[in-house]
Amino acid sequence: MSELITAELVDLDLSAETKSAAARSLAERMVAAGRVSDLDGFLADVAAREAQMPTGLDGGIGIPHCRSEHVTEPSLAFGRSARGIDFGAADGPADLVFLIAAPAGADEDHLTILSGLARRLTDPDFTGALRAERDPGAAAALIRGERLPADATDAGHAGDAGHGVPEPSGAGAAPGDEQEEPFRIVAVTSCPTGIAHTYMAAESLEAAALADGVVLSVETQGSAGFERLDPAVIAAADAVIWAHDVEVREKARFGGKPVVDVGVKAGINRPAELIAEARRKAGRGEVSGTSDAAEDAAGTDGTGASHGASAHVGVRLRTYLMSGVSYMVPFVAAGGLLIALSFAIGGYEIANAASVADHFVWGEADSWAALLNQIGTAAFGFLVPVLAGYIAYGMADRPALVPGFVGGAIALTVDAGFLGGLVAGLLAGAVVMAIQRMKVHRTLRGIMPVLVIPLIASVAVGFLMFIVVGKPIASLQQALTDWLNGLSGSNAVILGVVLGLMMCFDMGGPLNKVAYAFAVGGLADPTPGSLKVMAAVMAAGMVPPLAMALATTVRRRLFTRAEQENGRAAWVLGASFISEGAIPFAAADPLRVIPSVMAGGAVTGALSMAFGCTLRAPHGGVFVVPLIGQPFLYLLAIAAGTAVATTLVVTLKGMRRSPEEAAPTADRPKIPVAA
Repeated sequence: MSELITAELVDLDLSAETKSAAARSLAERMVAAGRVSDLDGFLADVAAREAQMPTGLDGGIGIPHCRSEHVTEPSLAFGRSARGIDFGAADGPADLVFLIAAPAGADEDHLTILSGLARRLTDPDFTGALRAERDPGAAAALIRGERLPADATDAGHAGDAGHGVPEPSGAGAAPGDEQEEPFRIVAVTSCPTGIAHTYMAAESLEAAALADGVVLSVETQGSAGFERLDPAVIAAADAVIWAHDVEVREKARFGGKPVVDVGVKAGINRPAELIAEARRKAGRGEVSGTSDAAEDAAGTDGTGASHGASAHVGVRLRTYLMSGVSYMVPFVAAGGLLIALSFAIGGYEIANAASVADHFVWGEADSWAALLNQIGTAAFGFLVPVLAGYIAYGMADRPALVPGFVGGAIALTVDAGFLGGLVAGLLAGAVVMAIQRMKVHRTLRGIMPVLVIPLIASVAVGFLMFIVVGKPIASLQQALTDWLNGLSGSNAVILGVVLGLMMCFDMGGPLNKVAYAFAVGGLADPTPGSLKVMAAVMAAGMVPPLAMALATTVRRRLFTRAEQENGRAAWVLGASFISEGAIPFAAADPLRVIPSVMAGGAVTGALSMAFGCTLRAPHGGVFVVPLIGQPFLYLLAIAAGTAVATTLVVTLKGMRRSPEEAAPTADRPKIPVAA
């Protein structure tokens, strides 16, 4: 295994002034070392991860990171900035910047090393030594863990032997003293990438627990996999802390305990508050629901903010649906692109070809087209069952997978389609949650999740889908299909406007995902109308990043240096149909950016529908233009919407800022990227 970091990947005089420039400077070192194959592609992946959530941490640390297909081996580059760089941390700029690069298929050993580094970042001795180090090779060795932080300042520790990383020793308890039973907490930490924040939150919670005399056990659900907490440890716990930005896996294990449910950065930045809150909840006797801590998490948005019960229901429902959609999209993408490619090679009649298992000629293009079509069709066959299964999984965890998949398969059998899959998933989750709340004898508890619940829930969901709701949903699905097929003229244009507005309002958020899910749902049983909807949705979704990229090009002085850097990345993100590329601009200036891109998206959606453009591929941006019906008119629609959005945002920004005010300066405050 290659060394994670070497002296060539260390810059102790990082001169970059923005986080984009810092990432580029450190990434260039990785390219020179042969660890990154495509600089711009890698930086686009870093920017996309940054758009999910700022990577700045309290204590002057920035940790931009991502998993990318452009990374050849897990690597780390380190930069030290004298002036500090804004990575969105609450306490100010970062002077220590760690660029973490993991391959898309990184092995567990490398990810374990990265997670170990993330844990050490919470140690003030470690960060202090890095700030004092003058030799790049020594800094790399320190980061690799080959020398202790004390080595960097031996003189300062001469009479202080034994002071390194403090060992948990039950602080202050004398041997033989009668001590009351310690307060016990179990915690789960996780983040979208599963490399850095997951393990830093665990380390912060452990340090705070040690200082507070609390016994804490943490389960890190990261990219390197996770070891489940011992059920006996969970059973003995007085409270639970979830510091997570992705769904906690197997959450039913924690049922019946007080739960503090927050985002992962809260676990890093305020662990003592979370432990105190866990104590308070346990003191009040609060308990979570049996399966998903719904009662305890009611009204929380992941930051501790309280909402009403009605808002909670909407938030939870959205989470369930997005869980299903997120698992479904890879099937749609793989299947849709394969089918579209087969049509490009063999024409639309290739869908009627005989099975390649019976007839395949190696030298015939039609045989290869038929092969791609039949593989893609097989992938598409999982679309509705996967949607239903993982909606149910999001509601009630693993025991709900079987009834969810069964309900989704029945939805296909009764021609209930995409809508049937949505309903089947919700029914399966609700049935399993109801069964989980039933009190059963302890002798049955072991077989409940693997036998009793899947069996009873599958029967219940099957009955409901076959006998009660399946046929009405099928009729509604057919009516929707007929309506889409009958769209023409002004009706089609109006639908294009609505879809364009939804795609551009929150750029990757709930409304965007609803519009996208509506479009990909039609690809399960494609019709002329559903193919037009897919084309309009992708075209409109490309407008926000392309518009902001163009705006930063034609009127640079209206944007900060950080925004200009983001604008360069937005060209690639927009062309690839990654709407999130416009989020940094919307976060910094929402009242001017969001209405502008919504107007551009509406224009693009309307023109795409009016032109009759069609699309069988659910993703790909400009890279699948050859597979689009009416490709030149499609590009014209995107160009028109981009021009409208660019004109509006430049006009609105120009009305409020003089050229002198707009000129980017080194000390001009930068706005952190919104999650």
